[in-house]
Amino acid sequence: MTEIRMKVNGSVESLDVEPWVSLLDALRERLGLTGPKKGCDQGACGACTVLADGVRINACLALAVQYDGREITTIEGVAHPLQEAFVRHDGFQCGYCTPGQICSAIGMLAEYESGMPSAVPESRGLDEAQIRERMSGNLCRCGAYNGIVDAIKEVSG
Repeated sequence: MTEIRMKVNGSVESLDVEPWVSLLDALRERLGLTGPKKGCDQGACGACTVLADGVRINACLALAVQYDGREITTIEGVAHPLQEAFVRHDGFQCGYCTPGQICSAIGMLAEYESGMPSAVPESRGLDEAQIRERMSGNLCRCGAYNGIVDAIKEVSG
């Protein structure tokens, strides 16, 4: 067992974990945070997306011990205009992917504002093609992509 300390949603948490425990399992099973979902457990769906020091990551691919001393934000710790925009634009149906979608969108907006390039050539600001490309790591089995894009476009101004 290894003792780790991390700030999770504003609270310092101390955990004893085996070195092979994923950050997702530590958050869900040790801290009871059920927002990040275990969808594929392979980093392919984005349902487990959280923010680590403000950067979006797939928690299923990260080892908890890697995040000792870091700040983790899950959907439970988010207060962002995107949440209301998702509701206004029907950016979810079943809601399973929504926590990961929102955390990913927050991280994506920060990446965009810092000048991180996209595979889609930029036209004028963050357009639909840019949003779809930048959010391509998050899947929605219900197909709520149009609402998700509309919510992000609204918040990005």
